[in-house]
Amino acid sequence: MSFSRLLSVAPMMERTDRHFRYFLRLLSKETLLYTEMITAQAIVKGNKSKLLNFSKAERPLALQVGGSDPKLLAEATKLGAEWGYDEINLNVGCPSDKVSSGDFGAILMKRKEQVAKCTDAMINFSGGVPITIKCRIGVDDQDPNIILPDFIETVSDTGVSTFIIHARKAILNGLSPKDNRTIPPINYGIVKRMKDKFSQLEICINGEIKDLNTVIEFIDYGMDGCMIGREVYKNPSKILQNADEKIFNKVENSYMSKNKKLRKALLTMIPYLEKHLLDGGKASSVLRHLINSVYGLEGAKLFRKTISENINKINQPEILEKAINSVNFSDK
Repeated sequence: MSFSRLLSVAPMMERTDRHFRYFLRLLSKETLLYTEMITAQAIVKGNKSKLLNFSKAERPLALQVGGSDPKLLAEATKLGAEWGYDEINLNVGCPSDKVSSGDFGAILMKRKEQVAKCTDAMINFSGGVPITIKCRIGVDDQDPNIILPDFIETVSDTGVSTFIIHARKAILNGLSPKDNRTIPPINYGIVKRMKDKFSQLEICINGEIKDLNTVIEFIDYGMDGCMIGREVYKNPSKILQNADEKIFNKVENSYMSKNKKLRKALLTMIPYLEKHLLDGGKASSVLRHLINSVYGLEGAKLFRKTISENINKINQPEILEKAINSVNFSDK
């Protein structure tokens, strides 16, 4: 499947599961979506169907894996490729203590040779599915101007041609994962310099990008794409409703307004929720991802209230329909 990385939604733990991804795909056909990070060990030794299953409607879709054992990562990559993912991404950016103690995530910025061994093994078992890296500009007291180009050069020598760079350091000692998303200063300049230096590689930028105009500015500079995380979860329609047209130049043959398209997407989630319940799933697994979906529209507060106060009741599809009907989707 051919796809573009001009815009992607970042892997987010407890956020980018298959239910949220299904909803996002209703808003944008072109944006590349990512799974939550799944450890290679879990993929190889755990419940593969539960961890890896996804709807074909979610594609293009990348699987993000965590780990530092080349053999396990190779096996996980083989499984991911066979499952039908369009890309396998290695996490070299997560700053959590749990991840670091497991010897993967951002701590691997200190072990470029090990990362190269991992990506070399992954590429050999990928069956042609692209292997990509998501990383930081450095960790702790590292000098990004020295470590980042060395890291990219070492890893790209194995055949990795795409790096998604979160444009801030990770502080592994003293900051929580939440603080690591905001406290280390953003440094877009060094990511731009990496694109200038490694023009033959795909370099995508991540971190504090909050609107499509900023995405366009980075693309106009020469970046190969932008990845947006928390802002999409906070306000998915703001980012994705216009993405196909503004970022991917895909003109839809539809006269439906953007707000009406959002309403249609939400209505589509009603039968999706019904099927999920029939399959034995919990309503909250789906509904919790929709609470922010009408942010900024008249009736948004009542929408959120209707869902949150009734999320554990038995007639959730009717409740979702009631919440949708409480919102004014007309154009202003």
